[in-house]
Amino acid sequence: MQPLAPVFVARGLTKVYGAGDSRVLALKDVDLDIRQGEFIVLLGPSGSGKSTLLNILGGLDAPTSGTATWRDHELTGASDEQLTTYRREHVGFVFQFYNLIPSLTVEENVRLVAQIASNPMTPAEALELVGLSHRAGHFPSQLSGGEQQRVAVARAIVKRPDILLCDEPTGALDVDTGRLVLAAIAKVNAELNTTTAVITHNSAIAGMAHRVLRLSGGRIVKEEANPRRIRAEDVTW
Repeated sequence: MQPLAPVFVARGLTKVYGAGDSRVLALKDVDLDIRQGEFIVLLGPSGSGKSTLLNILGGLDAPTSGTATWRDHELTGASDEQLTTYRREHVGFVFQFYNLIPSLTVEENVRLVAQIASNPMTPAEALELVGLSHRAGHFPSQLSGGEQQRVAVARAIVKRPDILLCDEPTGALDVDTGRLVLAAIAKVNAELNTTTAVITHNSAIAGMAHRVLRLSGGRIVKEEANPRRIRAEDVTW
């Protein structure tokens, strides 16, 4: 079987922040292809370029040089309006901190995103995917940290995004609740065929990925494929 054509293509991505003595080279000439439905884990220490790379792929930041495309979307050189449309229609984000609106219920937090999407699932469907249907009427303050993060996943996927980008989604969680969040992300990847990239410092999570990219000093220094992936339930740290 021929491999699927890549949906993300990045060539020569370089990102520089600041100038002069405060100049920081965050990415150095990065090339990357990601295929539809892949589950990618990006590993590396703080400052290795993981978040910068993810932000460029998600249309939150622009490289200093190089090119990045998603299908027929040219991300480098796109206008703010074009990038906003790209993020709204195609990208779901999950961050380390949940950023739920405390005065809204779980269902209302998820519905906010559904209302701006062109072809959303219902909030109930999204909450079912992450195993939180029974919490729909609760407020964030009534949930555990792991439950709040799963609401954040539901909020990210309710619009049926083509891409799910997760930056340290288990960074603030213990092992047991972290596994539940990882299981929700893996389920979305498998059932919706959502191209998924997860940033983490935690090398134990690498076993869940189709491919693991290791970054250091703004470069991808190693790429590995997992011949046999592990389930979220089997991840331990």
